[in-house]
Amino acid sequence: MPQNRDYQTARIKELYLRAEMNGYLTHTAFLSLSEQADLMDSVRLLGQQEDIRIRESEYLLHGGFQNAERCIACFFPSYMTKESFLCEEEQDKGGVLACISVKPANKRFSDDLTHRDYLGAIMNLGLKREVIGDIICSPEYAAVSVLPEAAAVIENELTRVRHTTVVCERIPFSACGIAPELKDIHINIASERADAILGEVYRLSRSASQELIRRGMVSVNGRELTDTGRLLKKEDRVSVSSKGKFIYEGAEKRTKKDRISACVRVYQ
Repeated sequence: MPQNRDYQTARIKELYLRAEMNGYLTHTAFLSLSEQADLMDSVRLLGQQEDIRIRESEYLLHGGFQNAERCIACFFPSYMTKESFLCEEEQDKGGVLACISVKPANKRFSDDLTHRDYLGAIMNLGLKREVIGDIICSPEYAAVSVLPEAAAVIENELTRVRHTTVVCERIPFSACGIAPELKDIHINIASERADAILGEVYRLSRSASQELIRRGMVSVNGRELTDTGRLLKKEDRVSVSSKGKFIYEGAEKRTKKDRISACVRVYQ
């Protein structure tokens, strides 16, 4: 692990300095949630060890879709801002990511295809997981976020998903009409402890929530949660085996009884 951490820290330093000194955008491959957390650790480590201060305005985790889980880390040259970068990406002007629509040729079979089916078919083309981002499925089609080099392969070579013939087409992200379904729920908690929030979201007792954590069934931002008393922060992504996942949106206000009113976005 230390060796991997050292390698990633050196890689982040390289990408940041290339963007800063050479004046062009640099980016990683797609990162999982745990890899994104490792990247944030590397950014902090660089500031402590080498005094390389990577400011929040100088990089962005970007997955194409809103609330994307798999993202690339982009490092900006001095002339580029997050806003200008995202504007170009939305307009599909030769961006760093591409969106591919994968649509069953026969609509009768579209309901039968799952995320696993689409991912398996794409991986069978010989593509690595690191070039593939989120796959969002609807009854009509799936939208896939990929690096541009993978886009051409999928467009030209993906003709079947499981036993279903499909048609692939590159579309702008702005034209993608599907998104993960999330439901906002409001909870009332004594503290922002993970076990307390789990209990409210899934209607569990405190002891049952703690047992899930002790059994290794809960992860936060892709990392297994081991501390039942850990405080969740705004935008933490929580996954619970056999129950689902949610994004903690943070505290909204204090109630008259000095409890916390908070919002959680639960994946449907």
